[in-house]
Amino acid sequence: MANGLQSQIYEFGEFRIDAAKRLLLRNADEIIPLTPKIFDTLLYFVQNNGKIIEKDELMREIWTDTIVEENNLNKNISVLRRVLGEKPGEHRFIATVPGCGYKFVASVQISNSKFQIPSLVESEIEHLKLQNESEHNTKPATGNLKSETKQYQNQKIYTFVAVILLIACGVGFYLWRNSNESASVSSIKTVAVLPFKPLVAENRDEVLEMGMADTLIARLGGNREIVVRPLSSVRKYGNLEQDAQTAGRELGVDSVLDGNIQRWGDKIRVNVRLINTADGATLWNGTFDEKFTDIFVVQDAISQKVVSALVLRLNGDEQTRLEKRYTNNAEAYEFYLRGRFHFFKITPPEVQTAIGFYQKAVKADPNYALALAGMADAYRTQAIAAHAPSKEVFPQAKALAMRALELDESLAEAHIVLGWVGFLYDLDWENAEKEIKRAIELAPNNSEAHRSYAHLLSSAGRHDEAIAESKKARELAPLTLITATLDGYFLLYAGRYDEAIARLNKTIELEPNFWVAHIALGRVYIVQERYTEAIAAITRAKELSGGSTEPTTQLSYALAKSGRRGEARTILEELKSFAAKNYVPMYFFAMIYNGLGEKEEALNYLEKSFQEREAQMTFIKIDTRWDNLRDEPRFVDLMRRMKLDK
Repeated sequence: MANGLQSQIYEFGEFRIDAAKRLLLRNADEIIPLTPKIFDTLLYFVQNNGKIIEKDELMREIWTDTIVEENNLNKNISVLRRVLGEKPGEHRFIATVPGCGYKFVASVQISNSKFQIPSLVESEIEHLKLQNESEHNTKPATGNLKSETKQYQNQKIYTFVAVILLIACGVGFYLWRNSNESASVSSIKTVAVLPFKPLVAENRDEVLEMGMADTLIARLGGNREIVVRPLSSVRKYGNLEQDAQTAGRELGVDSVLDGNIQRWGDKIRVNVRLINTADGATLWNGTFDEKFTDIFVVQDAISQKVVSALVLRLNGDEQTRLEKRYTNNAEAYEFYLRGRFHFFKITPPEVQTAIGFYQKAVKADPNYALALAGMADAYRTQAIAAHAPSKEVFPQAKALAMRALELDESLAEAHIVLGWVGFLYDLDWENAEKEIKRAIELAPNNSEAHRSYAHLLSSAGRHDEAIAESKKARELAPLTLITATLDGYFLLYAGRYDEAIARLNKTIELEPNFWVAHIALGRVYIVQERYTEAIAAITRAKELSGGSTEPTTQLSYALAKSGRRGEARTILEELKSFAAKNYVPMYFFAMIYNGLGEKEEALNYLEKSFQEREAQMTFIKIDTRWDNLRDEPRFVDLMRRMKLDK
């Protein structure tokens, strides 16, 4: 830069710049990493605060010996605004002057304090060089980098004494601060790990951003001292402008782990901080620069630092789970992350895509137990969502889960899958309950384990127990839509209709486009014979579902019960035509025929459903739509064979 490096310390807002050491700090102790050009841009702004700076002037001053496009400057300004915490439309620091350029509007104080801030390590300088090359697509200025490295080595000598003094003072301050903060920190029991965000928005990698959060959730969630919100609850907070403290309040947690991640070639940079939701105070922060193949080292370090910051006391098994790596193969891990990313999109094509990526992960590492469990869960989901025949996918889910447990018996996710398969397909209710209880024993704060147990209990007619387990699942994952919706179903099956309606309406308020909640609401209205409202709710679900056959089936049944038999039969014929080329459960046809009052045909299709071992058959004990058949000998026999006659 034209002005050269200055010895002053510049202070503005909660930030401090040491121009000589080329450091930006927040709250005096958090180093904010910047590439050289972005740092130069900020320093020029600060040194010229209050002055309108034209774009040409900025480009001339920052890129003194390189011809660049205006887009480079715009990217730098965008990154700076994000680093400084400016929200869209906010101009706390940098204001755009239309037709002219920019103005740094924050008040800047210049300090001549002799307080020294330790320099960055050599690996930091090397990474900034790499990052600068990536952003500007220019050849590296080798001479400048060598000069900076030499300067760093000289500065190390001058600052050594100051660092020693700082350490002595810092230890005393640290002990004093810890003695005052230990009480408040020890009370933190709930944590949310938000989806990571990119350092450069234009180069974001949503799979890696979501996957990093997912991995840390799994790592930290394996102990009893804290509750970590599942990915299904935090996924909605992946937008770039999301405020971590606000997200923490909405999620009802005491602390939030928020971070940035960026990949450049074979390198990654990770910035992460743990904040207290109540006051936004930073409990811990760190920056990591590694090769992508060493991403597991970063995850190890972050997990341990969070445990230390929250003063958690882990027993031996919990410490083992915290440190556990399910693979050391970076390629397999990346395939697994892509599988998880697509799986959470739920639709049949996305789940199938997820299975493909899980298969690639297992091919890259045949002993990758977590990928095997993920694939098992994807197959299991296809049957429950009526996307594939039970006989086709449940055996695959079971085999994969068992293989995962051969590799790692402590994998709660695999036990959960075996629990689902046990009561939905094998009809081994006792062993299914045993598997799910084992999952809860291994991961007591796993919301999916409690949700699956609630499902089993409800289907068995153990309604009070089911509602209690569902409450636990909902408390552990308050913003997970499927958990809240199933809670409404369990209340419906228990005959607590008003509570079910209230729960489902709250879920719809949370996400108006979640079609499963609309269809559940329609189900309650049918039981109450509020057919106009039921048809409206189910029609809305059909519009939002993207072609699922379940809302179509429910609509036909509701129309039949309301007396609109002709419309119901028209839908039935359309469904039969669709079933000629696509999978539709026999259970669905049985339901429509029963709604039309054709009992024998309904029983015929129920028998076919049983022969196909369809997952939906497990509902016949609690589903009120079969109440008119409960004294029929064929239905009684079906209940016996389903082992639901107790």
